[in-house]
Amino acid sequence: MKIGEFARAGGVNVETIRYYQRRGLLVEPPRAQGPRRYGIDDLDRLRSIRAAQTAGFTLEEIATLLALDTADRPAAQALANSRIAALDEKIANLQTMRGALIRLAEACAAEEVGPCPIIAAFNPIGTN
Repeated sequence: MKIGEFARAGGVNVETIRYYQRRGLLVEPPRAQGPRRYGIDDLDRLRSIRAAQTAGFTLEEIATLLALDTADRPAAQALANSRIAALDEKIANLQTMRGALIRLAEACAAEEVGPCPIIAAFNPIGTN
């Protein structure tokens, strides 16, 4: 399949394919008297890249995963555990932000006069 078909089949645009090629995640097929052709193995690799991104892996981590031997369980597990730790940290930060917004919303609802604490928190200059 040509690059446009390949991109559509993988759920990405052509520029994403080219970007993945520049990053070394996908191989650019040779030109054989006409446009480059991508096969099912290329599509499987593209889908693997997309699935790993959905799981939260960075492109650098994905490159490492793709380079691993399928029997290298310890290395794959270490990458997954690292990603889990990063996600846990992100979740903790989001929960902190959520708690702060809940407190601001409750304060806004409780006070009927003066500036809304939500607006004041994000626009301290305009509350003078």
